[in-house]
Amino acid sequence: QVQLVESGGGLVQAGGSLRLSCAASGRTFSSDPMGWFRRAPGKEREFVAATSCSGGNTYYADSVKGRFTISRDNAKNTVYLQMNSLKPEDTAVYYCAARSDSCGTYLRSWDYDYWGQGTQVTVSS
Repeated sequence: QVQLVESGGGLVQAGGSLRLSCAASGRTFSSDPMGWFRRAPGKEREFVAATSCSGGNTYYADSVKGRFTISRDNAKNTVYLQMNSLKPEDTAVYYCAARSDSCGTYLRSWDYDYWGQGTQVTVSS
């Protein structure tokens, strides 16, 4: 059974930083493309960042480019999202996701097969 467990969310002031972690279990993690998505109150879930199986390729939403960094440690079965220069509009529940085949970077939520339960990030102004 595949499980993705996010952690690292919390309350931070604008301009601050947080690092989210997503621990995966139940499959060969190193063969899974991974992504981060978020859902703000009253809004649709949106893409944030994606990484290929090896971590060699990454892709970011324009709204976070230059501020967020996705990375992975396949030995630890963990993917990270380093978030710097946080803004109030980054407030959302953040979800990690895994795709079960075809290494690459994927931007659409329906490209992913497994999802975590989410972690809340709140940025105060």
